[in-house]
Amino acid sequence: MLKVGDKLPAGSLQEFIEVEGGGCTLGPNNFDIGKATAGKTIAIFALPGAYTPTCSAQHVPGYVQHTDALKAAGVDEIWCVSVNDAFVMGAWGRDQHTAGKVRMMADGSADFTKATGLTLDLGARGMGLRSQRYSMLVVDGVVKTLNIEAPGKFEVSDAGTLLAQAKALKA
Repeated sequence: MLKVGDKLPAGSLQEFIEVEGGGCTLGPNNFDIGKATAGKTIAIFALPGAYTPTCSAQHVPGYVQHTDALKAAGVDEIWCVSVNDAFVMGAWGRDQHTAGKVRMMADGSADFTKATGLTLDLGARGMGLRSQRYSMLVVDGVVKTLNIEAPGKFEVSDAGTLLAQAKALKA
């Protein structure tokens, strides 16, 4: 399982792009995790699924609300990672008003999630293999903080917790 001090696993995530530019085409684009995190501080939070109750009502809105404070604390980008396809993540991002604030990164086949060891089996609920709920600060591809939620909880992966950790890391 991924832990503080580890490098993020190699691989890629997808993001649905609505406006062409910066070398990105319309629609889903693949992003190499190593290249996308190189030289940057990234706040990553992961959750079980798009449009699910806690994720939609609390998790994503908290990061959208704290975007400016996280950036002031030295965070270059904020990523939301979920085991959903890029089309779903793009639509959910529109609903959550994440544009320019939180990158909605799709891990459609759960390859990244499996590589981190942070999987959650929700097969009994008809959702299949998903991601555990967690947050982390990643500096130049290396995990500096990692907050993994207990099953069914939302207590340590929120934006406020990661903001306090980003401020402490910057100090």
